[in-house]
Amino acid sequence: MVEMLNSDPHWLENVITGDETWVYGYDPETKRLPLLSIDCLAEVYPDCPLWCRDAAQTRALFDKHKPTHVIHLAAKVGGLFGNLRANLTYLRTNILINDNVLHTSYQTGVSKVVSCLSTCIFPDKTTYPIDETMIHNGPPHDSNFGYSHAKRLIDIQNKAYHLQHGCKFTAVIPTNVYGPHDNFNLEEGHVLPGLIHKTYMAKGGYPGGKVHKTYMAKGGYPGGKVHKTYMAKGGYPGGKVHKTYMAKDDCLHKFALVWPETGSPLVVWGSGTPLRQFIYSLDLARLIVWALREYQEIDPIILSVGEADEVSIKEAALTVAEAFSYTGEVIFDTSKSDGQHKKTANNAKLCRLRPDFKFTPFHEAVKETVQWFQDNYQTSRK
Repeated sequence: MVEMLNSDPHWLENVITGDETWVYGYDPETKRLPLLSIDCLAEVYPDCPLWCRDAAQTRALFDKHKPTHVIHLAAKVGGLFGNLRANLTYLRTNILINDNVLHTSYQTGVSKVVSCLSTCIFPDKTTYPIDETMIHNGPPHDSNFGYSHAKRLIDIQNKAYHLQHGCKFTAVIPTNVYGPHDNFNLEEGHVLPGLIHKTYMAKGGYPGGKVHKTYMAKGGYPGGKVHKTYMAKGGYPGGKVHKTYMAKDDCLHKFALVWPETGSPLVVWGSGTPLRQFIYSLDLARLIVWALREYQEIDPIILSVGEADEVSIKEAALTVAEAFSYTGEVIFDTSKSDGQHKKTANNAKLCRLRPDFKFTPFHEAVKETVQWFQDNYQTSRK
């Protein structure tokens, strides 16, 4: 996304907030991606969700960079089971973040804010496909009502700031986002990165691979006999033994990647029948930049592939398995919740405004994401 903003030397100053780093290609080495143009500033802040919970820290961020335009991605996000465990936490945290970002944008005279919502904000009991006019027509699904209500409030705030102060605050509503730099955590990540991580493990990748299992059996876990001896000899990162160990290319991560243990079952939580529209992060980044530059409405806009491109969780899992060349058994654990069965979104508004936009095909984008995860396993978020 930052490269897209930087491509126009006459573009104004921007700040991108958020930890949803897959949207704009966060670099774990530098922790941020500053634009190189002297005429334009856009930086990403992976700790923004923490900073933006505090009004003073949010104001300090804006005072430092004096943005004229803001892409607001900062949020506490998680998958189905993370939300089920902590709806109150998701509600309170996101209300704080959103209020601080939007009010500080108003106080400092930001010209435009584009916030990121989610299709989970739509009513659970509704007709399909859903469109931008239906956000507040009923309560969201019980599984993530805290996050959903907090995100709905952004739409309310945008309209209120516009009516009372003339602010140009708007929002985009992407469907299920996935891509490189996603959060692949099995407990907190979204469905597709979770499937990618699970499939990687089923093939024998660390953790769960043959080499790792042998190591653990010998006491290699933290506190185990082998691990204690290793640490005592300097096996911690940066220690003498660890440096030699890494230099010899003997680290267990690499063993597990080179000699995978195939044939382990891939267990997918739920029946696999729910339907989702997935949007590749690189496509979403292009559309967010377009919205920042050209979309003029206060009302939000759905950013999604069409209804015909909706896929089941089962199809998504099999697509991931194919990308990994995984030939083992795929099991659907029906004791786990499916969550909302469908939330089909209507992208007619986007098609009317951007009839020329081409989405990356699902199988191609999944393959690219899987390749990125394998190439960057050790530094990926998981």
